[in-house]
Amino acid sequence: MSVFRSVVRRHCYCSVVAVRIRNFSANSSSAAENFLTHLQEGAAQIEKNLDTVKTKLDARCVAQVLERCAIDKPQLGLRFFVWAALRPTHRHTSFMYEKACKSLGIDRNPRIIIDVMDKYRDEGLAVSLKMLKVVLNLCKSAKDDNLGMLVLRKMKEFNCRPDTVSYNVVIRLLVEKGRMDEAMALMTEMGLIDLYPDMITYVSIIKGLCDAGRLKDSVSLIRDMKMQGCPPNSVVYSSLLDGICRHKSLETALEFLDTMEKENGSCKPNVVTYTTMIKGFVEKGRASEAVTILDKMYDSGHKPNRVAFVSLLDGLCREDRLDEARRVVDKYGGGEFPYDDLYSLLVVSVLRSGNPKESESMIRSMIARGLRPSGLASSHVVRNLVSEGRVVDAFSLLDALEKSGNLAHVDGGVYSTLLAELCRKNNFADAEKVVGVMVEGRIFVKSCLAASIIEHLDSSGECDLASEVSKIVR
Repeated sequence: MSVFRSVVRRHCYCSVVAVRIRNFSANSSSAAENFLTHLQEGAAQIEKNLDTVKTKLDARCVAQVLERCAIDKPQLGLRFFVWAALRPTHRHTSFMYEKACKSLGIDRNPRIIIDVMDKYRDEGLAVSLKMLKVVLNLCKSAKDDNLGMLVLRKMKEFNCRPDTVSYNVVIRLLVEKGRMDEAMALMTEMGLIDLYPDMITYVSIIKGLCDAGRLKDSVSLIRDMKMQGCPPNSVVYSSLLDGICRHKSLETALEFLDTMEKENGSCKPNVVTYTTMIKGFVEKGRASEAVTILDKMYDSGHKPNRVAFVSLLDGLCREDRLDEARRVVDKYGGGEFPYDDLYSLLVVSVLRSGNPKESESMIRSMIARGLRPSGLASSHVVRNLVSEGRVVDAFSLLDALEKSGNLAHVDGGVYSTLLAELCRKNNFADAEKVVGVMVEGRIFVKSCLAASIIEHLDSSGECDLASEVSKIVR
């Protein structure tokens, strides 16, 4: 009886939820219809008509209005979107900006924005800076630098003075398209109207200059930052350091790092700074020297993260410096970064470097020593053994992982691949063991492999095993 009551309560709860969802959907649809009606009443007083609507505005309602307008009235949809953004009880998310951009076809037909702004002007509508910043954010979502520049220039037509945020949006768009001279010209223009670039402005342009290899201009801009009372922080210096590593000598990068280490406050190097240096040395084939950067990082009180270790271990293994890689693991394994995890990263790095036998030997050594290989390392090694056709060895390794209690970390897809290969080679005894492990661990066979596995088992007379496999197909 108690079970029956539980089921009834669950059914009632689900029914209530379903009704609420339907009511929410109906209410949103009703609200959207209300807004659409007012949108189409009086072409010259759209915003005034919308102001009279007392219906609650939410993201779902906005999306529904946009979808309806997208068919043949994109300009009305755009005006509604801008109006909605200024409501005190509503705020568009970045996702909604992207949705509006795609629904209204702004990314395909940017002219729609200019046409709407012309309508604003022709109708004598009081246009505020907030409205135009909404339009700029749509340009940002469309990743249209030319459109962003046009909107910025049209602000004067509405007696709106762009602010720093407005300039930053356009500057970032220009930087993303590699138009650095124009981006820098806009920054200079800001000073002419008593606006001052902020940290966002400088970081955008400095990163763009570094990406373009214009390091002298980057250094010059950092000097300007100091003169303007906007002292550069570690983010700025890290961007410059990344550019130096990619476009200049690593010795220069080391000198710059030493300068940063002597600085005080926000200019001192952080985890990102040191990781950038490590990656820079590794990419230039100087992984052994990158170890010294790791030491400096640790000595400065910063704990190396996973990215730093992966970059360094990959580089050392590619350069056939396995002994040095082992020393890194022995030195830094434990404490903040568990030894098992760091050794597992080394196993993967060795495999990626083209040394599968060594990686297999290392993971078996981990198991023998009572260490816990990560799921990533275990899965990579087993999958590689299967791809080499060494299914017996792959099964043996899985068996060892199971006995050591580490099987749960292995990727489920590895079992399906191994099972398929064992069946293909008619190794049904081991295949049955793999299926047993999968059943116990609730691991499913990949649907793309299931049909061929079951068909092969049936044709081979292994009907019982085929039946067991069919029970764990996802």
